[in-house]
Amino acid sequence: MGCRLEIRALSAALFLAVTPGLAAAEGAQCRDDLAILRTGNQPVSFTVEIADSSAERAQGLMGRREMDEGAGMLFIYEHAREVAFWMHDTPLSLDMVFIDPTGEVVKVAANTAPNDDTPIPSGAPVRYVLEINAGMAARHGIEPGAQLAHPSVDPALAAFPCE
Repeated sequence: MGCRLEIRALSAALFLAVTPGLAAAEGAQCRDDLAILRTGNQPVSFTVEIADSSAERAQGLMGRREMDEGAGMLFIYEHAREVAFWMHDTPLSLDMVFIDPTGEVVKVAANTAPNDDTPIPSGAPVRYVLEINAGMAARHGIEPGAQLAHPSVDPALAAFPCE
């Protein structure tokens, strides 16, 4: 009997190991410096700087000439609201990912123009905006409907909760 239980446990473990995203669908191992986005059942992670004060959000990535490929900045607002971003004094082209209070992506502004003062509106109330290098959203399939796991997302509302 013991051998059968071990075989069943091994079979279950192998099934989970070869079924893409099944384990990731349940929750994410969250950290403050990590934004995990789930596109379908495939997670992608970005090491992020947090901008959660008015001064930090106003500064954003202005003046930055480069950013590591797997990096970004996560802007966090206390309450959901419509926002507009611009690229003033930002020489990098970025993808802006607008995210609602449940962690669901509602809009992606891809390949923004460096140093452009044209406002880029969220189009809906958001609580988070993730800025990543231009082209990363398309490369990883990040589009409306993708979901963010981060410790700042209220677990009672989270579409993709932290474990």
